[in-house]
Amino acid sequence: MKILIADDEPHIRELVRLYLSREGYELEFASNGREALDKALMLRPDLVVLDLMMPEMDGFEVTKGIRQDSDVPILMLTVRREDAVKVAGLELGADDYLTKPFNPRELVARVKAILRRADGISRSGVKVTVGSLTLNRQTREGMLGDEPLNLRTKEFDLLFALAQNLQAVMSREQLLSLVWGYTFSGETRTVDVHINHLRRHLKDSDLQIETLRGVGYKLTLRSDALGSDDAVLAANGDAG
Repeated sequence: MKILIADDEPHIRELVRLYLSREGYELEFASNGREALDKALMLRPDLVVLDLMMPEMDGFEVTKGIRQDSDVPILMLTVRREDAVKVAGLELGADDYLTKPFNPRELVARVKAILRRADGISRSGVKVTVGSLTLNRQTREGMLGDEPLNLRTKEFDLLFALAQNLQAVMSREQLLSLVWGYTFSGETRTVDVHINHLRRHLKDSDLQIETLRGVGYKLTLRSDALGSDDAVLAANGDAG
């Protein structure tokens, strides 16, 4: 698998190269934002590890540019610890973030989790239908009634996990494990941001995401839709 590492600090690029090359990944590098965007669009990597603060274009601009053309997973690196900065990256389409300075072993773990999850999804042929919502994980297509759902990668995966577990309460830790592939708790704020995105997509539908304070989230049919013939959950598995 090919990973693009974009960071203007040579010692960070070398540290990442040292640890990820041991895992057998094919690595490409960029030292500024413009180069990162060009390589991301030209080389079509399986993952982009992207520094937030870079010359020419910052990580926000690069993420926005990539998302106009690609849904490649993006792991953002940032020295800034403020929630607002992390949320801004997630809002633009980054899948996850890691705060500098970081333990290189944690970076490797997150990279593996993201790629493992992406690979598992690409080989899955599961389809789920809940009320007016239909999601096909093989084609990565979603429909809400007759309208297509334009979901980012992690939004799709998160909604699929909730739809597969209709009415069941899922903790943030469970969702991190299912959607982001983490075997550790990770950053639950990531889940909250993506849940907010999904609520906007579902606001005029027969579905809603409920919050159980201190517990987690669950997908439910709105009360006025419970008697509908369309209030059906169907799940089928196909080997990809």
